[in-house]
Amino acid sequence: MATEQNEVLSIFTRTRALLTGHFVLRSGLHSGHYFQCAQVCQHMDAVERLAELLLAKIRAAGIIFDTVLAPAMGGLVIGQEVARQAGVRYIFAEKENDALVLRRGFKLKPGERVLVVEDVVTRGGRAVECLEIIRQAGGATSAVAMLVDRSAGTTRFTVPDISLLELSFPTYAAAALPEALAKIPIEKPGS
Repeated sequence: MATEQNEVLSIFTRTRALLTGHFVLRSGLHSGHYFQCAQVCQHMDAVERLAELLLAKIRAAGIIFDTVLAPAMGGLVIGQEVARQAGVRYIFAEKENDALVLRRGFKLKPGERVLVVEDVVTRGGRAVECLEIIRQAGGATSAVAMLVDRSAGTTRFTVPDISLLELSFPTYAAAALPEALAKIPIEKPGS
């Protein structure tokens, strides 16, 4: 397991997807570290390998699915590659009026087994929105799969979850920043 996590961390480091500085996360929290998975997604060999590793963990857990649902933007590339390698249908949810919805004619059938695939989870907000989309459509969520669990396993879902890498970097409310972090200019690289 350590070898796999080292490989994943090496991919993120090599592609400059693991950043240091002062960042505002989508959750509104501040951190000295940021996973910019879009950097990994420039390198299709890295995406292919990450999806291969994630899919191996999904299969080892006995998770069966007919469709992959990914939240835009972060989960789009890895979700599509997981679906491609698994030979299943791929759809995505996107924002409309600040909430994730299925658009572009995407539909789920009652009972359809759906795997939610995300890039990085800190609090799990977008994954939870996807779970609700599946529930409302009458689908059956198989699991939530992610490249990086930034909560190091503390974020919980109502279904099984699988991650390639679990890391927990400290996060802070804007009013409780450590002095050293507060001195660094804020970046919001996008999620």
